[in-house]
Amino acid sequence: MTGKDEERSAFDWEARFADDDAPWERGQMHPAFLHWKETGAFDQIGSIVVPGCGRAPEVAGFAEMGLKTHAADLSETAINWQRKHLDECNLTAELFTGDILDWTPAEPVDAVYEQTFLCAIHPRLRETYEAALLRWLRPGGQVFALFMQKEERGGPPYGCPIGVMHTVFPENRWIWPEGELTAWPHPSLGGKAELGAILTRR
Repeated sequence: MTGKDEERSAFDWEARFADDDAPWERGQMHPAFLHWKETGAFDQIGSIVVPGCGRAPEVAGFAEMGLKTHAADLSETAINWQRKHLDECNLTAELFTGDILDWTPAEPVDAVYEQTFLCAIHPRLRETYEAALLRWLRPGGQVFALFMQKEERGGPPYGCPIGVMHTVFPENRWIWPEGELTAWPHPSLGGKAELGAILTRR
């Protein structure tokens, strides 16, 4: 990791992927991804960003749908896995290793798939991340978010209580869905729920 990467994360993500020590991985498509796909939530999207992609199979899933897919991670091992997986599937995506918070797309994108990035970064970086989302997304663009619910202090993963999330993603900049959010229990994290929400940039 570069000096800035080390400042942004005290966690050695490269070592964890290199040692295959990644208990947060589901090993298959997230059920929320499958639900959103089946219900047509991705149908009007042409481009998407997957920050902190790790070895998530959803990167290939988006590419298979024909979306212009951007994915990044601090771990070179994870990005190499993505590159190999995409090649095996005869798919393409724009991949890069590094701090995506410094990145700006050549043109605004339609969506961001937020599965494991927000809960992995320190809470002090949440405002920086929200500003990056505003920079990446076109007006009307969407964030497909999975907010980790966790009672214990510290992290990663860091808990993303919905009350706090409403502060991070205020309603003057984001349209929140109405009603209760769907809970998706994580099988390898003690059944902790991830709450699914599609936020729309104003």
